[in-house]
Amino acid sequence: MTPDLLSSTFGALADPTRRAILARLASGEASVTELAEPFEMSLPAISKHLKVLERAGLIVRSRTAQWRPCQLAPTPLKEASDWLDHYRRFWDGSLDRLDDYLKQIQPAPKPGSAGDL
Repeated sequence: MTPDLLSSTFGALADPTRRAILARLASGEASVTELAEPFEMSLPAISKHLKVLERAGLIVRSRTAQWRPCQLAPTPLKEASDWLDHYRRFWDGSLDRLDDYLKQIQPAPKPGSAGDL
């Protein structure tokens, strides 16, 4: 994923309203009106959020007569997840090494202590 697409994806995901819209779309396509229902904001405000998601490639809008359903486009999310996975592996490895080190420097229990039960 190119840095610009990654920036667009993370920029779109930075807003909780847009994340909630994506969560709703994960269960199937929906109209703008349906997507706006749980929010206390105008349809134009929801449309602005949808435009951000669409520019980031996270949703696709189609047209069926007068109905313009929105659908989740998961590819940018997968690419962002793959990018994050690299860092997840780094931190998992770092924490595993720290755990091993702490086990090495931990003093052995003394004979007759509570650890000998």
